[in-house]
Amino acid sequence: MKHQRIRKKLSGTTERPRLAVFRSNQHLYCQVIDDTKMHTLAAMSTIQKPLRDELNLSSGPTIEAAKRVGEEIAKLCLSKGITKIAFDRGGFEYHGRIKALAEAARESGLEF
Repeated sequence: MKHQRIRKKLSGTTERPRLAVFRSNQHLYCQVIDDTKMHTLAAMSTIQKPLRDELNLSSGPTIEAAKRVGEEIAKLCLSKGITKIAFDRGGFEYHGRIKALAEAARESGLEF
């Protein structure tokens, strides 16, 4: 319900795509989405091989894992020429893993 209210107000464009974040008990996912074309431009998660091998996720994603996902999605976006994004926290509080991911992406060069 909360996510639907947020999505009514927030949408990604070609100039400023939406960085959508989803957090589960076992993994952390993020996608950069252009809502006008309904197209995913970039995606990163703790399931993907480079991060899965590097991180110890036996007790779920930690703040360190969230920072690595944020850094990697920022690198991926910058390599595709995306510098500005709209951050969609998906109804989750801006705290803990969500905050760590956002700050790492911001420090790596993305503008929110």
